[in-house]
Amino acid sequence: MSQTARIQKPRFNAQTWIILAGIAIIGSVAPFVEPTLVGQMTVFWIMVLLSYTWDTMGGQMGYNSFGNVVFFGIGMYVTAAIQVGLYTDLGTYTAAKGGIKLTLTLGQYFTGLAIGLVAAGLAGFLAALLIGSGILGLRGHYFAIGSLALGIFVAELASGWELIGAGSGLVPPLYPGVESARSLWLYFGCFALAGITFLVLQWVYSRRFGLALNAIRDDEDKAEAMGLHTTRYKTIAWAISGIFLGVCGGLAGNFFQFIDPRDTAFSGATYGVWMVLMVVLGGKGTFWGPLIGALLFHVFKELFWSYLLGLQYIALGLLVVVIVVFFPEGIVGWFRERFPHWFGERVDPPPEATAADPVREPAE
Repeated sequence: MSQTARIQKPRFNAQTWIILAGIAIIGSVAPFVEPTLVGQMTVFWIMVLLSYTWDTMGGQMGYNSFGNVVFFGIGMYVTAAIQVGLYTDLGTYTAAKGGIKLTLTLGQYFTGLAIGLVAAGLAGFLAALLIGSGILGLRGHYFAIGSLALGIFVAELASGWELIGAGSGLVPPLYPGVESARSLWLYFGCFALAGITFLVLQWVYSRRFGLALNAIRDDEDKAEAMGLHTTRYKTIAWAISGIFLGVCGGLAGNFFQFIDPRDTAFSGATYGVWMVLMVVLGGKGTFWGPLIGALLFHVFKELFWSYLLGLQYIALGLLVVVIVVFFPEGIVGWFRERFPHWFGERVDPPPEATAADPVREPAE
């Protein structure tokens, strides 16, 4: 039986660049058009970052990870610890539990932030390499459970570590300038990081490395039989995600202005699950799926929290059920199956029966 052939155009064609340019223009002017929504728009770009970095594992490679939040939280703590530690003793600062107010100049603040973000990306990368070399030997639901346990373990570890504030949390240094300026540069920082993450990851997927990730997703045993070092590829892919998650966590910690080990940094029940839901909603392993999923999820979440307070998690659960039942391939996947030409694909119909192989009429 012949199969339907599907031919897809390259990821970055003229139409794609036009759409990206439109997103860049809208994202650049949005905070000036609606300055009262800058905070919500900043959260949206954080969601986009979480979505695309999770898709590297869950979409491109087929590994459902609940441990990505670990690198997000590590980035928060590393950035804040460096911001504080450069100018005062970190242990004394955290022991005071908010009793010490660290006053910095603009130069000191941005110097600490820049060094902290670089260190956060490096810490996320190294942590993913170290953890991935051990845990990525697991497959399927074993890996999912192991990554979930990893997030819980790190959250409990941070909750008992007095140097970083333990259960009392850690407060990053306050911005020494005007609050509106702080909101604006944090927005553009998250916006720029989301753009860089998107472009880097799409470039990685277009290389042979991306083909290796897709081979692991399609059939890991066959990929290994063909000589592919699957654990190495999986670990490197997780480490690439860890870089961007670490930097994202550093920016998010400064945005939230308070880092709690369980409810903010390593919150598997919120950010750890939300990044999965966003990708599933938009479409795993698709070009625009994580972005569309992040947008829709953020809008729904804000509506639920605004108008269904007290029932917001019930509404969110119903949303998940609707997604799984009616859009198992995600929004983009659903449209892609029905309208492939919208995505630059051509579907060749199966060949007709030829004279050499005629269709026989049933005997009377």
